[in-house]
Amino acid sequence: MSSRRPSARDSDAAQAVEPTQYVEPTASSYAWAREQLPSRASAVTYAKSLFPIATWIYRYNWVWFLGDLIAGMTIGVVVIPQGMAYAKLAQLPPEFGLYSSFVGCVIYFLFSTSKDITIGPVAVMSTMLGHILNDVMPNLPEYRDQPWVVAGCLSVVLGCVVTALGLLRLGFIVDFIPLPAIAAFMTGSALSIAMGQIPTLMGNNAAPGYNTRDATYLVFGNFFKNIRYCDLNAAVGLTALLLLYLIRWACGYAARRWPHRERTFFFASTLRTGFVILLYTLISYLVNRNHRDHPKFSILGTIPSGFKHIGVPTVNASIVSEIAGKIPSAIIVLVIEHISIAKSFGRINGYTINPNQELIAIGVTNIFGPFFGAYPATGSFSRTAIKSKAGVRTPLAGVITGIIVIIAIYGLPPVFFYISNALLAAVIIHAVGDLISTPSTVMMFWRVSPFEFVIFWAGVVVSVLTSIDNGIYTTVATSAALLLFRIAKARGKFVGVVKVYDRPAPGVVDADRPAQSRQRNIYVPLDRSDGVNPSIFPQEPHNGVFIYRLNEGYLYPNAVHFTDYMVDQVKARTRPGILNPYGSLGNRPWNDPGPRHKSEADVDPSLPLLRAVILDFGGVSHVDVTSLQNLVDVRDQLDRYADTAVMWRFAGIKSPWTRRGLLASGFGTSHTESRTIFSVADVGGTNGRPAEGRLHLDSDEESAAGAFRHADKQRVVDSIDTVALPLLSVDCPYFHIDIDEALKATELELGLKHASPRLST
Repeated sequence: MSSRRPSARDSDAAQAVEPTQYVEPTASSYAWAREQLPSRASAVTYAKSLFPIATWIYRYNWVWFLGDLIAGMTIGVVVIPQGMAYAKLAQLPPEFGLYSSFVGCVIYFLFSTSKDITIGPVAVMSTMLGHILNDVMPNLPEYRDQPWVVAGCLSVVLGCVVTALGLLRLGFIVDFIPLPAIAAFMTGSALSIAMGQIPTLMGNNAAPGYNTRDATYLVFGNFFKNIRYCDLNAAVGLTALLLLYLIRWACGYAARRWPHRERTFFFASTLRTGFVILLYTLISYLVNRNHRDHPKFSILGTIPSGFKHIGVPTVNASIVSEIAGKIPSAIIVLVIEHISIAKSFGRINGYTINPNQELIAIGVTNIFGPFFGAYPATGSFSRTAIKSKAGVRTPLAGVITGIIVIIAIYGLPPVFFYISNALLAAVIIHAVGDLISTPSTVMMFWRVSPFEFVIFWAGVVVSVLTSIDNGIYTTVATSAALLLFRIAKARGKFVGVVKVYDRPAPGVVDADRPAQSRQRNIYVPLDRSDGVNPSIFPQEPHNGVFIYRLNEGYLYPNAVHFTDYMVDQVKARTRPGILNPYGSLGNRPWNDPGPRHKSEADVDPSLPLLRAVILDFGGVSHVDVTSLQNLVDVRDQLDRYADTAVMWRFAGIKSPWTRRGLLASGFGTSHTESRTIFSVADVGGTNGRPAEGRLHLDSDEESAAGAFRHADKQRVVDSIDTVALPLLSVDCPYFHIDIDEALKATELELGLKHASPRLST
């Protein structure tokens, strides 16, 4: 720091602001700890937040009920066939899909913050569960005939973990998984699921040596190898799939052709799955009613009526040890699918979800689901989209859906007997088709971020070539690596000043006001990398003063990268304070490239000496011990290079903890210096009324917003009652509200003339 002593003018300035002196209290660890501990009021608020239903149920009305009734019944018709189909994906009997659908509907509404989400069996989670059971059941022979026991144990474990994440308010973790990773996971899963269902659709899944649980590309190849085994199931499955798409296309066309009947065609399209199921079940009944023991094509068979698997789920060490390695990927599936869907439909419908509460809702559902025979469930994209468009008003619509499912569980099992397996495969393929990212979405990834475009395809390819689990880990790991790379390789920018003024369009109010009265200084990168007109040249500070802007958080991953670039550029633009700081050759470091004997000819005399560094901390939210120690080391390094104490100033510091850290590292204050420039705010008169007078300053030197500089041109003219309060603590003269103040203070202290930057429009 400079050793300059306060002048008489400094004393006058201090006296001028003495009535409004402000010293910022130091950030306290004790105060921080107190803030983290919950108060009684916050504990009560937290407890109430666990049951969001309490905030709206007392306002429930008949209009809401009508919307919920329509939406609930619509979803009930959709979830019944989907639930049974997805249970087969999970290697479980079809009734377990109904159990999972019921529990998800009747529990979720108590804890939800989304009116649109429907929790139940979903294709991706069901497929993953099927893979898990396929892997662990050989090691659990005692449960070989009861795979639902293992599924129930997994559900309870997942529910406990996810509930804990919600209770600890760790829902923000989901924000670290970017959209391309989610899209890759959904697309890869959809391709894997669809390919796995094609053999069932075509009837050749029973071919010798054909394993539909292999990697997607192997299933694809084996399908053509065994295509000769296709049978009558292909006629059922292909026509059903064609009819599903035909009805959807026809309803979409009709809605565009007759927009006044759009809602009618929407419900017709929504109910297409139920219609096709009923139609083909009738055909199956007519064909197979006399061949129940040997049907013409594959059918579901006997579905037990009622809840046949109610009981306490089995959770023991042997099962948990076998499924432990599968838990992380299963949690990722449960969480990202549900939260991403809930957030999307919240934005679409104008409300905000609470991710932490949604985690609790998923967790509680999966904890209590196995008591009714359910397996792991989460939010469904297709059913959520239908529910939203059906006009759902509150989460209570799930109860209506639950009632429909109960009716199906107890009253429709005889009908379910004749449902074709090929038909269910068609329903699954039709449902997961919407999960595949569209070409326009993929092209958007490419235009916005080519790196994330690569991550998307990496996730899809790995899912297809290996498994959904590996695809999830690939996208999450590569996304995290990209995030860390961007943090670690963040680079600051040297900035210069440009004087600008606003130019209103002709006829706009104040358009005739002189440009001089609208002038202000802005600071832009010297390389104009932020899109500034290349014909405008920012003016660098004079005489060895540098302004360096940090665009990211200044933390241990990127601290060295930030400062190495800064030091290299500073040394390239200045000359050393002493020609040979090492003395003899023996004292020169081995990595100093020379020359062997330095002379005046080796130094460019036109370059200035390094005198001051101004760091723009406007983009820095946090610092840590490592980054501050790095800054201390850089300060010492530049002091040795300049052969004097280099002045360090900081602009735009946002956090009191950042100021505390800088002060603890020896920055920001001085025992010999006082603040030379004060930015003050005019807060009105001493009698409590806003003062009519204002601080009138030379517009070429200060902004019209009340910036206060102790100089000869300082004048207070209109009101002696005006109170001007300093914005920052007056005991930290090297911390400034913005770059403009920091630069002026630097020039004033160094005795430099304030430069006049070019005027730009």
